[in-house]
Amino acid sequence: MNPFEKIFNYQLLSRLEDRGACLISSHERAWLKSMLNHPAASEAFLPGTLAKLQSILQDEAEMHWESHLIHKAASREVMVYHPLIRQLRRAIQGGYALTISFTLKNGETRVEHHAFPYKLEYSMVKREWYLLWLSRNKRKVMSTRLNKISAVKRHAEPLSPELAAARASEAEAGLAAAAVYAEIAVIPAYNGELSRILYAFSCFERDVRYDAEKDEYIIKLNYSQNETEFVLSRLRFLGKRVRVVTGDRLIQRMRQTAAWALARYEASTTEASPDG
Repeated sequence: MNPFEKIFNYQLLSRLEDRGACLISSHERAWLKSMLNHPAASEAFLPGTLAKLQSILQDEAEMHWESHLIHKAASREVMVYHPLIRQLRRAIQGGYALTISFTLKNGETRVEHHAFPYKLEYSMVKREWYLLWLSRNKRKVMSTRLNKISAVKRHAEPLSPELAAARASEAEAGLAAAAVYAEIAVIPAYNGELSRILYAFSCFERDVRYDAEKDEYIIKLNYSQNETEFVLSRLRFLGKRVRVVTGDRLIQRMRQTAAWALARYEASTTEASPDG
């Protein structure tokens, strides 16, 4: 084996990447051809794109795994792809306003609500897609699950570039104002487990800085209000490895959890004590 083969391959791949090209193996082509036969392919691709891919891969062999895989009883599948994603993404890219109908948490329905779509976001916590949009009536940013949207209608003409930019800036400012930040310190004795601790918060936007004087890592989390409970579950899971530095809501809830735990176990100790 040539000891410099990996170096040569890296140079080749980096040059191809710089030119916008990539290498695809025969197994990957066979896998793609097999996936294009799935009924969901017609929803994921435009008809022209699907036909072009099928034409390119017509001479490739299909991947047959039916005889090698057995599908046993499984839990309810959560579909990562949603049929509205393509339509909403094109509206966002083109700067189009929308009229959407959706259902609220309490079951009420809103019909033909005027909206400016700003961003599609996938929640790793709830495993669902959300549409972030600017409400023309309330003048604030709304977050709606795609599963709650029943109808989407795009306006015939896109907004002017100036108006679209103004709406996007307004939505960005609204999201920044509603964002929740918290700082979590890693106890120095557990600095060696930093990778594991960061993995626990991997589904959030985060920044890490190191305080040399205290030999302490500080993790700054950015999350939304409806993800507070998940952050708390991660903190409880990490236990004594971390402590919340800033974030009044998290600190209050962690104190409450600790108080409940102490009260429960102190009561158990008293009952089990022979002197009690």
